[in-house]
Amino acid sequence: MNILGNLIWLIFGGFATSMGYIAGGIVMMLTIIGIPFGYQMIKIGLLCLWPFGSTFEVNTELPGCLATIMNLVWLIIAGFWLAITHFFFGILLTITIIGIPWGAQHFKLAGFAISPFGRKVRIDNQGV
Repeated sequence: MNILGNLIWLIFGGFATSMGYIAGGIVMMLTIIGIPFGYQMIKIGLLCLWPFGSTFEVNTELPGCLATIMNLVWLIIAGFWLAITHFFFGILLTITIIGIPWGAQHFKLAGFAISPFGRKVRIDNQGV
């Protein structure tokens, strides 16, 4: 199911969304200040490529205080708007029964987009 869900996701907008995140991340990396934020956008873009079977978890390698400060800056600059967009598309997709799995992926992406610092993406290989 994961492979089929991811292929349908890629065909109907996942690839374009992912490329948008990656392009935005590269543009943010043009300045030294934007490098950590650009890295987080690329991380979200990679999660957009293969969301079914992928989860995110707390990364214990990054200090909590630094991650909190970066998440606050991220939330003000981009995270709020990205999360609202994913939440909106999640609601639109869950209106129909067929769209519920894809809506759930948008809700997952909204949770990751709101605070990406201090989290890492884990890809489960079950069903592959």
